[in-house]
Amino acid sequence: MNEQVRRTIASYTTYQEAERAVDHLSDHGFPVERVAVIGQDVRLVEQVTGRMGHAGAALQGAASGALADALLGWIFGLLNWLDPVVSGLLRALYGMVFGALVGALPGLLVHAAQRGRRDFASVSFMQPNRYDVADDALRLLAEPPSGTGTGTSSGARKSSRPRSGPAVT
Repeated sequence: MNEQVRRTIASYTTYQEAERAVDHLSDHGFPVERVAVIGQDVRLVEQVTGRMGHAGAALQGAASGALADALLGWIFGLLNWLDPVVSGLLRALYGMVFGALVGALPGLLVHAAQRGRRDFASVSFMQPNRYDVADDALRLLAEPPSGTGTGTSSGARKSSRPRSGPAVT
């Protein structure tokens, strides 16, 4: 749906507060399929988790390669694509060892190629400043009424809607 036709009915500083508001609307019979929780003023936060040296880069590459190749080895062992005598777990172990060896080298090379420009490990996440609870009532008002037009108007439906917070325009 187009974000421009949504009307903000409340704003909250935490996602949990916005979630409680939608739950409150649901508990009172509001058609929550019309509601959206929209994170506003989003910023990227990169939390530094520690130093990254050559050994850490090699270890991170080894872990990535080991996981991927262990999964492939396990699948090959289960499907008996290569040798029906060798079990899936043994192939997973071989894949893990091979993947660790092969993954460590690119991890080390990429880290060395950066020449100290990024000697730290980090985790990135998006963090909104506020959460708006909005509904698409404006879109519903713009649509022509269905049927012969003798049913309830959208104004009557709007007046029975519970409000969980102050309206924000």
